[in-house]
Amino acid sequence: MMLVAGVDSSTQSCKVVVCEAESGKIVRQRRIAHPEGTEVPARAWWDAWLSAADGLLDGVAAIAVAAQQHGLVTLDARGRPVRDALLWNDTRSAGAAAALVEELGGPQEWAKAVGSVPLAAHTVAKLRWMADREPELADRVARVLLPHDYLTWRLRGGTVDVEPTTDRGDASGTGYWSPGEERYREDLLALAFRGRRPGLPRVLGPAQTAGHTPDGVLVAAGTGDNAAAALGLGLREGEVVVSLGTSGTVYTRSSSPSADATGAINGFADATGAYLPLVCTLNAARVLEAAARMLGVAASALEGLARQAVAGADGLTLLPYLTGERTPDLPEATGTLHGLTPRNMRPPNIARAAAEGMVCNLAEALDRLRAGELPPRRVVLIGGAAASPLIAEIARDIFGLAVAVPEPREYVALGAARQAAWALTATANPPDWPVPPAREIEAPAVDSGRAIRERYGRLRRAIHGN
Repeated sequence: MMLVAGVDSSTQSCKVVVCEAESGKIVRQRRIAHPEGTEVPARAWWDAWLSAADGLLDGVAAIAVAAQQHGLVTLDARGRPVRDALLWNDTRSAGAAAALVEELGGPQEWAKAVGSVPLAAHTVAKLRWMADREPELADRVARVLLPHDYLTWRLRGGTVDVEPTTDRGDASGTGYWSPGEERYREDLLALAFRGRRPGLPRVLGPAQTAGHTPDGVLVAAGTGDNAAAALGLGLREGEVVVSLGTSGTVYTRSSSPSADATGAINGFADATGAYLPLVCTLNAARVLEAAARMLGVAASALEGLARQAVAGADGLTLLPYLTGERTPDLPEATGTLHGLTPRNMRPPNIARAAAEGMVCNLAEALDRLRAGELPPRRVVLIGGAAASPLIAEIARDIFGLAVAVPEPREYVALGAARQAAWALTATANPPDWPVPPAREIEAPAVDSGRAIRERYGRLRRAIHGN
C-alpha cells in the first residue's frame, strides 16, 4: 500500500494527514498548534511540522505542503530569516497597499496586470511596508518566499544550494505574479520594494515535483490553502465554497482568469491548471467565539442560545468587523451592534445577531462573485463553524441557495495529499479520489433572508459608506 502525506500549515496550526495514494483513505493524522499573532517566526512553522510528523510518516512516498497565503518570509544570502514573517492578517500594510494602487495608475491597472488589486493582506503590500519602515532590513533580503515555499524548501534541505519553489496557486496571491500571463511581474516587485529585486521561487505546475527530502521522499509542488481545499473537495464549476475558519473565504472554480478592478475578487490560479476567483474576509468563526465570550457561555453552547431567538434577532444587527475587514476594504473598522432596545437586549438575540452578521458578511462576499458573472448553483460550507446545523440553516436562508455541508475533514491537508499522489503517479489528472459525503439542505422556497440582508446592508452603508 503506497502512502502520501499532506500538510496544512495554517494560521492556527500544522495539520498532517497520511492517506492511501490510490483511494485517498486517511490512515493517520495529527495537529500541532502554531503561536498566535500576525507576526510569527518562520521557524515556528518548521518546529510545529517536526512535532506533527514525528512517527507519522512511516511508509510515506510523497508529501505536499499547503499553507496560509500571502505571508511574507524574507531570507538573507545565507538562508536565514531577516525578520519574523508577516502574516496575511497583519493590516499594518494597508497604507502601503493604497499607495501602490495609485502609483501604478489605479485599480484597473493592477487587475489587468496580476488579476488582483493590492490590499494589506497581499505580499506586495508587505514588501512596500518593509521597504519604507525597515529599509536596513530590506537591504539584507536576498530571497522572498511564501509560507508554503519556506516549508517546502526546508523539507528539501533548506540550504542556500537548494532552489526554492512555489506553485501557480500560491504565487497568484503575491501581487507580483500574473495568472493570465503565467509569469512574475518583476517590475511590480521592484516597484513595491523600492528598486530591490530579491530572488523569487521557481513556479511549478500542478503535478510537478519540487525535489526530494534528504531521505528520498518525493516533495510535490504544494500550494496555497484555498487551492488545496478545492482539490481536497473535488470542487466543480458552479459550486462555491464558503469556508468558515477564523477568517472567511468564498471561492469557485473557473476555466478562465478573472480581473476585478474593484479589488474584491482575487484572481487566483488553482492547483489543477485552472483558476480560483476568491473573496476573503477577516472575520468569520472568530465572531462566534467572541460572542460566546461576551455572553459567558462555551462556544458549543452558543447555537442553543441563538435558537431561542427568532430569525432577524428581534431587530438586532451586527457588523462583524472585529479585527478590521478585508472585504469590504475597512482595515481600521471595528464591529457594531445596532438596534438595541430594552425588549431585545437579551443573550439569545445577541447570539443570533452574531451568527447572522457573520453570514451576511460572507453573503456580501458571495455577491461579488455573482456580480463577476459566476452564477453559483450551490454553496459548499466548510470550516469549523460549518459543523453547526443552525449556521447551515442561516446560510441557506441568507444566501438563498442550496447548501451542502461535507463530512468534517481536514480538506486543506487532504488536498495537499491528493497533490502528492498526483506528483507521485505523474498522471495527466489528479487521482480520482471519492467526493466527500455531504449533508444537503435544499434552497429556501421563499426569500426568507432578504429582510435580514437588507437591514444589514443599510447599516453598513450608514456607518461605513460602502
